[in-house]
Amino acid sequence: MTALSPFGAAAALVDSPERSVPGWEREISGLVAEALVARIAARTARVGVVGLGYAGLPLALRFAECGFPVSGFDIDAGKVAAIAAGRSPVHGIEDARVAAAGIAASTGLEGARACDALVLCVPTPIGRHKEPDLGPVAAALAALRPHLRPGQVLALESTTYPGTTEDYVLPALRAAGLTPGIDAFALYSPEREDPGNPEGTVGRVPKLLAGATPACLAVGRALYGPVAAGRLVPLSSLRAAELAKLYENVFRAVNIGLVNELKRISHALGLDVHEVIDAAATKPFGFMPFRPGPGLGGHCIPVDPYYLAWKARELGVPSDFVELAGRVNDAMPGYVVSRLRDALDARGRALRGARLLLVGLAYKPGVPDTRESPAAEILRLLDGRGASLAYHDPLVPRFTLERGARGGPLRLESQALAPDFVAAQDAVLIVTPQPGIDFAALRAAARLVVDTRGVYRDAAVQPDGALPPGTLPFETRGDFPPQAEPAYHRVIQA
Repeated sequence: MTALSPFGAAAALVDSPERSVPGWEREISGLVAEALVARIAARTARVGVVGLGYAGLPLALRFAECGFPVSGFDIDAGKVAAIAAGRSPVHGIEDARVAAAGIAASTGLEGARACDALVLCVPTPIGRHKEPDLGPVAAALAALRPHLRPGQVLALESTTYPGTTEDYVLPALRAAGLTPGIDAFALYSPEREDPGNPEGTVGRVPKLLAGATPACLAVGRALYGPVAAGRLVPLSSLRAAELAKLYENVFRAVNIGLVNELKRISHALGLDVHEVIDAAATKPFGFMPFRPGPGLGGHCIPVDPYYLAWKARELGVPSDFVELAGRVNDAMPGYVVSRLRDALDARGRALRGARLLLVGLAYKPGVPDTRESPAAEILRLLDGRGASLAYHDPLVPRFTLERGARGGPLRLESQALAPDFVAAQDAVLIVTPQPGIDFAALRAAARLVVDTRGVYRDAAVQPDGALPPGTLPFETRGDFPPQAEPAYHRVIQA
């Protein structure tokens, strides 16, 4: 049999415990894999990336910058047009990188057949009842099926529950008349993107990799080795890699849920939660600081725990920590609104009809992404209680709040933080501290600031001693107004 020297001992499909392969099939497998790896090594293998968003575009650029010809596919015609014009459709990625990469982008998948590697970076959202929605994965694979051929590698990068690659990717290959590990190769290598990080993660952060068979893993090493700068972490199975990716994000969700619960306890005790966290963080071992906020947002952390919890229920095993963290984090927008309501009540102002300014609608600083942002739920709650709403976010110029059965959509535009406009608001609610906002000037102009992110480290919390007249139980630190004004603080924690 021809030696598979480009990827060494891992080429030994004959040693796979998963199948007994006749000699002639082993020979074909070796030749197919060897030819594919040779094209990869020569940088003549064409890589197709399906989904050119926050995960897909950085990966496509990395492949191009490593010398591969790259095709990109996305159903969003705007993204495709931007890439064709040498502009970046993703915030934080420079136009110059896109222009130099020469990605052949299209909305149709006709060019997929010419690709030696096809990498799926499509969304994996949740449905109305917090169940996994693999519709985008299924749709992408169904659209790709007519374009699959022998000698291709098909990789999934989307975060999902253990068993997805086996349940979706492998059947797609078989439906195209291909045998994984013999004449086509299946991989799971989850993205580890950090939106808003100007340095990016591809090539800097170790990359997990698993194959459906040892031959698949060997091909995967050859494909991802250059883009991962040799920092590959091979796993024993597709399911192990899928679970590892879920665990990374569930770890964050659980710890954020814990610190959000700690914030509520701290407020009830009259303590500054950030002081408590800072003190605990001085321990040099066994502790990792997390910061509380108004809830969770983005396409991963609020979603992925439900993928794991759903799979656990299917298996009949408990996932109590995971589900509890989800409930705690989901409840944070309501808690923020209750703190805001109490602060307004102390000032003789009802929430209904109050003029409110939200600062930051994106789910995290430095990005324009509002997917799953807690700001949307806070807006929905406040709108439902009759507040007059405005927002400022330098990266989100327009936002539409769907009201559902309550009426038509609420369309808002970002407002400038002019001092007169800020002073006219009954309260300013800091949801996401976007870069470039002058928070000192905001504080100086505002009547009341409700801080959900710890921007103002002297924001009020409950006092230890007697309360001044008109002061709420949670107001103790912060701005002390002149004696002629009511005895409450301008900035409070929420």
